[in-house]
Amino acid sequence: MTSYLVPAAYGEAEYTEKRSRFIARVWPVESEAEAIACIEAMRKQHYDARHNVYAYIIREGGIMRYSDDGEPQGTSGQPTLNVFRSQEIQNFCCVVTRYFGGILLGTGGLVRAYSTAAKMALENAGISRMALWKNIELGCSYSQYERVKRLLDEHEAVIENTDFGTDIVFSALLREDIEAKFEKALTELTAATCEYIICGESFRGVKIL
Repeated sequence: MTSYLVPAAYGEAEYTEKRSRFIARVWPVESEAEAIACIEAMRKQHYDARHNVYAYIIREGGIMRYSDDGEPQGTSGQPTLNVFRSQEIQNFCCVVTRYFGGILLGTGGLVRAYSTAAKMALENAGISRMALWKNIELGCSYSQYERVKRLLDEHEAVIENTDFGTDIVFSALLREDIEAKFEKALTELTAATCEYIICGESFRGVKIL
């Protein structure tokens, strides 16, 4: 099943460069209508700002839009979009509001400022992976603990709990598209002495960063 990255939550950040304020906001969205609603809300809230630059990508329909909103072409909307494209983030809307501080930043300065603000907002939002996740419980001995934990990390599993009893039991989320590879690696690593059970599965977003 398809796996892709999205913002984990709403994120906001502010960056100042030569007295210009750049307020960046990121939302997870499912449709272009949601993205447009976010943009319009920021235009209304920051009606007195010089620019409300935006960028969004909607997975369904392959929609990708951005706007410099009066900034020199290529200095704001595209750099904002590229922050998300470089990390393969989809289903997002980002608006960066600029209050002009009276000092021109130049092309390079604008690209850097908009990119920095967008990156900061994305970091605050976090990143989730949308995928079919399987809830697994995996038992191992204490002597196998470090190796098994490393294997889980290498296969992008999300460990939710570790029970240190007679043996060690990991409760983790494992992506469906990685399960076969993980099972083979676990068998080889532990000489088939460790097994896991699947307790359930669901297609959802799980925060990974």
